[in-house]
Amino acid sequence: MERANDLQSLKNTLIDKGLTLVISSSECYIESTERGVKPLLAILESQKNINGGLAADKVIGKAAAFLYVLLGVKEVYAAVISQPALEVAEKYGIKIFYDKLVPGIINRAGDGPCPMESAVYGVDSPEKALPLIRKKISQLSENKQS
Repeated sequence: MERANDLQSLKNTLIDKGLTLVISSSECYIESTERGVKPLLAILESQKNINGGLAADKVIGKAAAFLYVLLGVKEVYAAVISQPALEVAEKYGIKIFYDKLVPGIINRAGDGPCPMESAVYGVDSPEKALPLIRKKISQLSENKQS
């Protein structure tokens, strides 16, 4: 598989393959069809080195933006990004390119805010956001099982 090594190539791969996430760094290349922040959290916890890498993502909310900061990604393309996520990226020096800027990410049912975006509302650092993101994912997983 040929590695995409620039943001436009990652964007094209994201769209052409119907993916939700593509990340490329000098040490690894990752494609995912998983929705939400789970794939980013899995990458963070696997300790794969994507520091200085590039990413293309279908939807980026504030929680995902914090995870990109922790992962050390330097440039990201987003099909859709929330205003809070854009502010996080700008604050931490991630170059962001996007197609659509929205006030906030909506949940999958379309009837309220994204639970991950809500979980980190008012949080101002990735280190504070991480335990809240983990807790919310755990709660959502428990709710699906019951």
